[in-house]
Amino acid sequence: MDDKNMSKEFGKVGVLYGGRSAEREVSLMSGAGVLQALQSKGIDAHGFDTGLRSIAELAAEKFDRVFIALHGRYGEDGTLQGALEQLGIPYTGSGVMASAIAMDKVMTKRIWLSNGLPTPGFRVFDSQSTSAADLQLAADELGLPLMLKAPHEGSTIGIKKVNSGVEVTPAFAYCAKYDEVVLAEEFITGRELTVPVLGRGRNARALPIVEIRAPQGNYDYQNKYFSDDTQYLCPAPLDAELTQKIQAIAVRAFNAVGCAGWGRVDFMLRATDNEPFLLELNSSPGMTGHSLVPMSAKASGISYEDLCAEILRSAALELHASQDWKAE
Repeated sequence: MDDKNMSKEFGKVGVLYGGRSAEREVSLMSGAGVLQALQSKGIDAHGFDTGLRSIAELAAEKFDRVFIALHGRYGEDGTLQGALEQLGIPYTGSGVMASAIAMDKVMTKRIWLSNGLPTPGFRVFDSQSTSAADLQLAADELGLPLMLKAPHEGSTIGIKKVNSGVEVTPAFAYCAKYDEVVLAEEFITGRELTVPVLGRGRNARALPIVEIRAPQGNYDYQNKYFSDDTQYLCPAPLDAELTQKIQAIAVRAFNAVGCAGWGRVDFMLRATDNEPFLLELNSSPGMTGHSLVPMSAKASGISYEDLCAEILRSAALELHASQDWKAE
């Protein structure tokens, strides 16, 4: 499709980025990349920083659709999606409920378990009232090493790996700074994988699997976004049968939560038996120079620019006014 037709198809497009979450820095990078990609295809795209500008200003822009390049709270958690539903502006990615669930690692795991999908064992603790004895019991039940996570954050923010009993309490205190609850999760020793998913429902499809090999196995914020030492293997070196199995689980996990448009499903592949375990689901993944969805798309022959256009094309509203509704 030529640039003129692209512009006509999409109309005036807003790229929502920045925001107010702990992932603002990453979102600014994602948004800049998406904005440049859409403009390079002749799309009338404009950046809009939701951390600096109001919902009233968003409404006044009269965008025909928006690309959500926000990560974390107030952008990926269903709150902005609800506002866009009220404004009647089609948006990329999952709807209100699926966005809220995917942002909550605990609720996501509960839904996966109810659908017979594999995820590491876990316990949930209140950030304010949990005792050292409670934490030690979790370490005894789940084993060491143990992962502690703030379940409503992303980009590896609010996450600590616990290797010994004396580390449990300080690691919990660190994670508790980010959330009202802390997720204690069984640590799966093995290979770290991620699977991007595009589409919705029956049409959802998995892209090539990416294997992440971080220095000392520590895929933290620095190694995720700024280090050149982290290795990415795409497609991941897995046999065809295991690749298909993991991709099928990714699509099932995506659909179980009710996600749509695009997302990324993170796994650990256990070293002892090559069994995959679901870790979390990102409903608005990064789109930076180090991000994994563009990397996977490239491996399947989809350029960054075409990926952005495909995601934008999927922009939609979940709710529609009744045909009987009329303004007074």
